[in-house]
Amino acid sequence: MENTAQTSQTGDQTAADEKQLERKLKPRHLSMIAIGGTIGTGLFLASGSIIHTAGPGGAVAAYIIAGIMVYFLMTSLAEMAALIPITGSFSTYTSRFVDPALGFAVGWNYWYNNAIVVALELAASSLIMKYWLPSVPGIIWSALFLALIFGLNILSVKGYGESEFWFAIIKVLTIIIFIAVGLLMIVGIMGGDAVGFENITKGEAPFKGGFLSIISVFMVVGFAFQGTELVGIAAGESENPRKNIPKAIKQIFWRLLLFYVLAIIVIGFLISYNDPRLLSSDIEDIAVSPFTLVFQNAGLAIAASVMNVVILTSVLSAGNSAMYGASRVLWVLAKEGKAPSFLKKVNSGGIPVNAVYFSTIVGMAAFLTSLFGEGTIYTWLLNAAGLSGFLSWLGISITHYRFRKAYIAQGRDLKDLPYVSKWYPFGPILATLLCVTAILGQNYSAFFGPEIDWYGILISYIGLPLFFLAFLGYKIVKRTKMTPLQEADFSKVE
Repeated sequence: MENTAQTSQTGDQTAADEKQLERKLKPRHLSMIAIGGTIGTGLFLASGSIIHTAGPGGAVAAYIIAGIMVYFLMTSLAEMAALIPITGSFSTYTSRFVDPALGFAVGWNYWYNNAIVVALELAASSLIMKYWLPSVPGIIWSALFLALIFGLNILSVKGYGESEFWFAIIKVLTIIIFIAVGLLMIVGIMGGDAVGFENITKGEAPFKGGFLSIISVFMVVGFAFQGTELVGIAAGESENPRKNIPKAIKQIFWRLLLFYVLAIIVIGFLISYNDPRLLSSDIEDIAVSPFTLVFQNAGLAIAASVMNVVILTSVLSAGNSAMYGASRVLWVLAKEGKAPSFLKKVNSGGIPVNAVYFSTIVGMAAFLTSLFGEGTIYTWLLNAAGLSGFLSWLGISITHYRFRKAYIAQGRDLKDLPYVSKWYPFGPILATLLCVTAILGQNYSAFFGPEIDWYGILISYIGLPLFFLAFLGYKIVKRTKMTPLQEADFSKVE
């Protein structure tokens, strides 16, 4: 009887592990997931320092270059995800079409990046709340917001999709209103006389510092666009992915580029690039957000409070998306035997519960390191995560190059692809070169000072040796080889 009960219990556990995620994300969720994961403090706060560094013209150029890179990356991802719509797509595609060891490194890299982003957003949320309630300990707010993010991710994937939809709506409406108000101010209908072209032509404008300045801010701009790849992660939980994934990705790119470029143009016209207030991108000082400055100049007295609300929703949205991305890629790593098997458990609602629990615990532990030892460990964790987004993107571009070559090598017809990305192989090759430029250029100035800044180099590039350690470690232990093109797996089974 005991053996029978034990066998039954084991069978129940296996059944729980073998449950699959459910396809409950609608097209509107997909569109807003990528927008919500991308538009955030990088635009609302850091855009001012980008304009200050490179001038208004240089900032626009940097956003356009980064936008081109993201366009090719996302169309590459769309081609693969539409044909093989599986959850946590990065590591799976890379394992199938390049090398299982690289898939292992890409998957754990992406999980780590998102787990640390959860910690980052918890720290940011406590700083934002000090604006209204400075006497309440920040850890209280961080705990409440972690509970909220955990709840949205543990209840249902539709709950996550709905929350991201409304978070993104708030940000999109803010940007549309900002652009509309800004254009009215430029022509003199609001906020006094028309500003003309003075701010974009005086001094070193529009291209302060020339080409090198554009390159220096390109890294920051690239970070601002990160999050669009969440559409690929969500492919396995979306309705009709063959149709909706390409559609969402194409719409997202043009909307993001339009929002970012138009917002930067408005800021460049209305605020001088050498205004010292643009230097700050500190989340504690909402008053110097370029958005706040423009709204205040238009006569909107409550601008700081409104932008504080918007930035808080951006932080919660980023944390929410990071938790989702971390849990899904961890689940697929477990399914492929690249993470502990207990992490592949899926509950009756289609949620990878253990992956959510584990990611929550790691994110919370990383956040707690910010409270001790002057946050030294936390700073190292953040710097190690700094390169992770670009490494994930690099994995997408390399994988798509091999994906298409394998597709042709196996005698398959491009007409059978639900979506065919444009400009192959130029697109993935250019995206690869730009990603490598961003990775190697993280802190290039550390190499060219009076003395080489070895500490600065170490904290800036610590993510690279960690990535290669994961890759080489798995390759040596498992003795993996590059996947032959004729043997690449195009099946849709997770």
